This record gives sequence, C-alpha cells and structure tokens, in this order.
Amino acid sequence: MLRIAVPNKGSLSEAAAEMLREAGYRGRRDAKELVLTDVDHDIEFFFLRPRDIAVYVGSGSLDGGITGRDLLLDSGASAVESMSLGFAASTFRYAAKPGVATSVKDIEGKRVATSYAGLVSAHLTEHGVKADVVRLDGAVETAITLGVADVIADVVETGSTLRQQGLEVFGDPILRSEAVLIQREDSPAQGAIDILSRRLQGVITAHSYVMMDYDVRVELVEQACALTPGLESPTVSPLHDKGYVAVRSMVPRHRTNQVMDDLYDLGARAILVTDIAACRL
Repeated sequence: MLRIAVPNKGSLSEAAAEMLREAGYRGRRDAKELVLTDVDHDIEFFFLRPRDIAVYVGSGSLDGGITGRDLLLDSGASAVESMSLGFAASTFRYAAKPGVATSVKDIEGKRVATSYAGLVSAHLTEHGVKADVVRLDGAVETAITLGVADVIADVVETGSTLRQQGLEVFGDPILRSEAVLIQREDSPAQGAIDILSRRLQGVITAHSYVMMDYDVRVELVEQACALTPGLESPTVSPLHDKGYVAVRSMVPRHRTNQVMDDLYDLGARAILVTDIAACRL
C-alpha cells in the first residue's frame, strides 16, 4: 500500500485535500482524523505538520508527500521533488533597514533572522557568505527592531508588513516556492507514485485548460486551427452542411476570451467553452 503524507492544517492542507479529491481519492470527514485509508486505490494518507513531512519521507517511513519546496529544502532530508503542484506560491527574500545591504555579499559578518535556517544557511554558503543565522519560530519582521538581527530572510508577498517595520527587500530572491509532491530517491513504490503523479497532473491540466468547440467554414479551417492548435492537434469533424466543419480543441484557460474573439472575427460561430473535469495526456 502506498503511504503518502498530507499537510494537516492551513491553506496548504485545504488546497492539497481539494486536489486529491479532484484526483479521485477519498477525503477525510473529520479534521482530527490523522490517518485515512483509501482501500479502493490502495493508498494510505497520513496528515502531518507540513514542516515534518520531508523528514518522514526522507527517512523512508513514508513513500511520498505534499509539502512546500521551501520546507523540503529547509529540512535537509533525503527526499526529492517529484513534481510541482501549482498552488501555495511564495517568494523568499532578504530584507533590512535602508542602506544596510544591497546584495547577498553585503550580509557577510551580519546576523540573519529567519524561520528557515537550513534554507538560508545553504543559500549563504552557496554564495560564499559567512553570517550568523538566527533561527526564530513564527514572524521575524520585528527581529531587527528588537536587536537580535541585522537582516531577515522571510516570505515576501506585497512587502507591506516589512515597510511597517521600516525594512526593504534587497538582492535576488532566495527561492520561489510552491507546493510540491516529494518522494524518496529510488523509491520501491515508484510505480504507485507515478500513478499518483499522473492523477495530480491531470487535475493541474484540467485547471489550466478548457475545451473549446466551434463551427467554421471549410476554407477557414487552417486559420482557425492556427488559433486553437490544442496540445497535439484539434479534432475536425464534418457537419451536415458540407461547407462547414466542427472543431474541438483544448485552449489555455487564461486565453479563452481572446481566442473566442479571434475566432469570431475569423468567421467561426457557435463557439462553446466547457470545463475539463479530468484528463490524462
């Protein structure tokens, strides 16, 4: 039986649970439920703290799990990223008082406060910078004001919280993180993990594309297909009126309305868009 770790709380947990549900797996009915067995799919889900998941997977206690890329790298565990899942995106940056630093090289000899000591230490070492990394749990924005650090390393979204503390980001991002599926290297359950990965990829694709159908005159088919090339090739079917064909193609969701406008201008009609519930490519 495949053993997979899932975050047990927070937005990461909710998004992971929804993705697994859309992939056809059972969901837990009680938030206090820590272990869920999906007999139909021969898989067991363990609901754990997101920060602990990489450790369990790396140790071999579990075959795989869903966690953040930041948490995976911070853990130093012997687990590897299998695929990105497209949600819970975040960016890690350095920040300090104005004039303190403009690049990672300027951190040399300074104190850096962060909740991700492993991740930050590895980044500094990669750049040949020696600094004192101060590990804090929770928010680190006040570390400089309270005198325990000269620089902080944290998740930056809008930067409004940093500005409230008189801080500004500097240098290139430390890491762009998101939710990822992780696994043990050379996992003995690779075949089962591949099935899980295909299901999750199907959900990601279904969210990213829509199915577009339309009718167009035969002489305009090539131009229409150039607008809707699909993933491999559009499906073109004859209609009762020999002068027209029906075309069906997958279109990126974010381009839906622009493609519809372009098709209409070309002469296509009966343009319909439907959601894709699931797919395998």
